[in-house]
Amino acid sequence: MAFLNSINIVGSGLTAQQLRLDIISENITNSQTTRVENGDGPYRRKMVVFQAESNRNTFRQAMARASAASNRSGSRLVSNSMVKPTAGGVRVTNIPEDPSDFKVVYDPTHPDANEEGYVELPNVDMVKEIADAMAATQAFNSNVTAFNTLKSVISSGLEIGR
Repeated sequence: MAFLNSINIVGSGLTAQQLRLDIISENITNSQTTRVENGDGPYRRKMVVFQAESNRNTFRQAMARASAASNRSGSRLVSNSMVKPTAGGVRVTNIPEDPSDFKVVYDPTHPDANEEGYVELPNVDMVKEIADAMAATQAFNSNVTAFNTLKSVISSGLEIGR
């Protein structure tokens, strides 16, 4: 059932964008955190790295599989069930920390200020985070639209069978 592959692809996009929004929320929440648990200075901005999962068989792979199935069955006819395309989609491969420099501000009254009175603040840029959140929201909404369209197509297909 090919429509299940489509649902899996859309679902992977929804899951990936939700994780992206979670990481953006974490960055915004910690935009003023000057101390992390392990004591390595201020919070470092995190990013999400996606990887396309294109598990579709190439023509050469499909032909090799069909040929192998043909040889096993002794018949030259290959049914569609023997050559199954697999779902693609997207997955999160890594959540690295942004290596850019911390912001430094002069505030001698801050508890985390150094001897000169400077405090290192996280490398979180609110403009960048808001733009990323808008892009992630747009991608999430696009996946929802694709899911609703797929649902409509499936429903229409079931109506034909009546």
